[in-house]
Amino acid sequence: MKIENIELRRVHLPLVTPFRTSFGTSTERETTLVRVTTANAEGWAECASEPDPLYSSEFLDAADLVIRDHLAPRLQALGDQLSAERVATALEPVKGHMMSKAVLETAILDAQLKETGVSFGGYLGAVNDTVPAGVSVGIMDSIPELLDAVAGYLAEGYLRIKLKIEPGWDLAPVRAVRERFGPDILLQVDANTAYTLADARHLARLDPFDLLLMEQPMKEDDLLGHANLAKLITTPICLDESIESARDAATAITLGACSIINVKPARVGGYLEARRIHDVAAAHGVPVWCGGMLETGIGRAANVALAGLPNFVLPGDTSASNRYYSRDLTAPFVLENGHLRVPTGPGIGVEVLPDVLADVTASTTNIRF
Repeated sequence: MKIENIELRRVHLPLVTPFRTSFGTSTERETTLVRVTTANAEGWAECASEPDPLYSSEFLDAADLVIRDHLAPRLQALGDQLSAERVATALEPVKGHMMSKAVLETAILDAQLKETGVSFGGYLGAVNDTVPAGVSVGIMDSIPELLDAVAGYLAEGYLRIKLKIEPGWDLAPVRAVRERFGPDILLQVDANTAYTLADARHLARLDPFDLLLMEQPMKEDDLLGHANLAKLITTPICLDESIESARDAATAITLGACSIINVKPARVGGYLEARRIHDVAAAHGVPVWCGGMLETGIGRAANVALAGLPNFVLPGDTSASNRYYSRDLTAPFVLENGHLRVPTGPGIGVEVLPDVLADVTASTTNIRF
């Protein structure tokens, strides 16, 4: 496949409500969209990096720079031999920058599949036409505000509630949600690395609430700590930020550091490595689910396709578009009986809306091939 141009487009989309985690509060989705143009197609993807290096060491300005100055030239060197399957190998000499690598691989894969008329789901191996949708609920200013939010999401039909937690906002909100909505709702928590092993006794106090899982309680590099914590609590541990490759997944499972994995394609370098993580976890009998990074419809389409693979047996963070945006960059994803439909069109299967795109664009940079 011969690429003619790579466009980096910085966009700003306001969120319908602020989203707070242990890392901070977001009021908008600022991201870089990558558009890859060939003679016969164009491929789209969005970068998961955030403006500041708080969730990850990667951040948007650095992502734009590394794509322009270090990653794109390596892809240019492949000429017409470039394909999505060769991206990871071509970019491997550049250390780290997994989100930047992922957005390039994804945009190239989208263009490649559009040229051949194959859908993302078909290419990755999806076996489901729809996927169950969960929703991530940020840290709130008060318990009543949280309960109102959860009630609204359950009324919309979401099949699983995830509560963001941090020290000082954990036992009380979980208890309140369980008491208000009962034992039957699927409920899980996400700590985003906010605790240490010294908090094990405190975290064990969440065990009676019958949580589906506790996501990433400790630092991403503390696999042994997670393995030790797993021996001290009964709530299943799910790893997120710790898993950056299929090898990481195999190591974590072998150590007993997790019994569930949250797969975020952007964090692991793209959807091809995400599929390998799925396969490794399946071989070990470990279920996976698809995490979210406040994606627009561009990233959501690809995530929903990935979540159609057979070992994605838990509801993911593949929420409907209106969870985050009043106007999305694509036709909105709509909740249908608690599920989202897997796109079937070529590539990611959705079209970017030009009017919305123009309204939210702050700048563009072109890399000619």
